[in-house]
Amino acid sequence: MLAVPAEEQPAGSSADISSRWSAVVVNHDAGDHLRACVASLLADDSADGPPDVVVVDNASTDGSADRLALEQPTLTVVRSPRNLGYARAANLGIAATRGSVVAVCNPDLTIAPGTGAAMMDRLATGHVAAVGPRVHEEDGTVYPSARRVPSVTDAVGHGLLGLVWSSNPFTRRYRELDADPDRTREVDWVSGAAIWLRRDALDAVGGWDEGYFMYVEDVDLCWRLRRAGWRVVYEPGGEVVHVGGVSTRTRPYRMILEHHRSLYRFARKRWSGPRRLLLGPAAVYLAARAVLAMLHHAASGLRDRGR
Repeated sequence: MLAVPAEEQPAGSSADISSRWSAVVVNHDAGDHLRACVASLLADDSADGPPDVVVVDNASTDGSADRLALEQPTLTVVRSPRNLGYARAANLGIAATRGSVVAVCNPDLTIAPGTGAAMMDRLATGHVAAVGPRVHEEDGTVYPSARRVPSVTDAVGHGLLGLVWSSNPFTRRYRELDADPDRTREVDWVSGAAIWLRRDALDAVGGWDEGYFMYVEDVDLCWRLRRAGWRVVYEPGGEVVHVGGVSTRTRPYRMILEHHRSLYRFARKRWSGPRRLLLGPAAVYLAARAVLAMLHHAASGLRDRGR
């Protein structure tokens, strides 16, 4: 992908971008991570003041949303009686915000000061609809959060080898592991763990697809934005630290199933014409791959207990 410095962007798409932004945090049993996430968002006043923050609580049972509401009584908390999934919760939160730009975030991340301004500046350039920041893991490692939509070959190769050989060539292409993490670039999609979106572009494509419960909804959204003529950009000038898996680690096998179900949904939406003949083999492959992923997870747990 090509780098997209601001001075090379075409003009004409920034008129509706205000300097203020909103943030939606989708929470489910994130514990004290939720409080830290909201605090980091409210502390970032780099874009003409902090964002207005809305928390959507997906039927948490750990009291995390209750504690936050007591500490931040003016904060908007949208409560769901059941776990609606990430996409549905994101849409609910977006509907409760006002900014021309809205960030959708996992509850187990914190953003660095200045991230808001960096994301806003990038979205104010030519026809950019979605921007993802540099994502660090807890140990400081840069997580490959900006990727391409893989070809069938790369998807199969990554799916089969990625569990045991993370640097295989299929995974390297799909995750763009050889890209410079310090360089702004246009990409196919950025992680929905932390994504800044233009509201008008989001509205134009109908928001997040609520047919996804977890996983791949970010790939789908960026794919639809790009099909509508918008651009998706990775911007390392904004940074977040993401713990990862806090809300899902207690249900690993269900999450594996949801991941593979979401992959099949995306294939059904993406493939047209003769390529739809691949859906049958894809369903068989994804079912087999889900079983392998479960076995791999179980084996990893046994190895960890044996240490």
